[in-house]
Amino acid sequence: MEELFAGRHFDREVIILCVRWYLRFKLSYRDLVEMMGERGLDLAHTTILRWVRRYVPEFIKHWNRFRKPVGRSWRVDETYIKVRGQWTYLYRAVDKAGQTVDFRLSKRRDVTAAKAFFRKAIRHEGRPPRTITLDGYAASHRAVREMKIDGVLPRRPRLRSSKYLNNLIEQDHRGIKSRTRPMLGFKSFSAAAVTIAGVELLRRIHKAQFSLSRLQLKDHAAPALWNAVLAA
Repeated sequence: MEELFAGRHFDREVIILCVRWYLRFKLSYRDLVEMMGERGLDLAHTTILRWVRRYVPEFIKHWNRFRKPVGRSWRVDETYIKVRGQWTYLYRAVDKAGQTVDFRLSKRRDVTAAKAFFRKAIRHEGRPPRTITLDGYAASHRAVREMKIDGVLPRRPRLRSSKYLNNLIEQDHRGIKSRTRPMLGFKSFSAAAVTIAGVELLRRIHKAQFSLSRLQLKDHAAPALWNAVLAA
């Protein structure tokens, strides 16, 4: 773990804490600067911004070593995220228990974007779904049909359209939107993608989607868990 934080002016505990709190709670960078200031730490908000961009991909990589497989009945939907004043599309999927399957931020909402999301989700899970539930948006249905023809998806997954069943994913969007909304928009697509990936990670941790039993840290506080995961 030490190589992750080599050369940093601040201790790793401070870096992890700031990144973790920013992604999990409705705090701005300046809120965190003020909170750290009360603890005697002089930070610039741009420093925390750089920490988020630098460490989120590393944190995801370490946590994913402990991820649990999700179910094979996927609810898939898109929600909207504003980047540089323009709406972009966040493709997301959860299983029937509400566990996060995967996500992908896209500049467009079309067949190509839907295919890219499904490829990413299947690669992430290592196996295709048995059932895919979509809303009525035609491009997503076409993407699934074409992926079956191309052999990316096996023929057997059942495709269905049900607004009632997709309420689960629509409700789950709220956990992401409630965190990104106070951020008041992103300045770049790459920054948005990294930050949302971090928010999704903290949501997955909150949903207990990781198996940490081998770390033997039952009932330990979050800082101890994070240190153990990053050191593993």
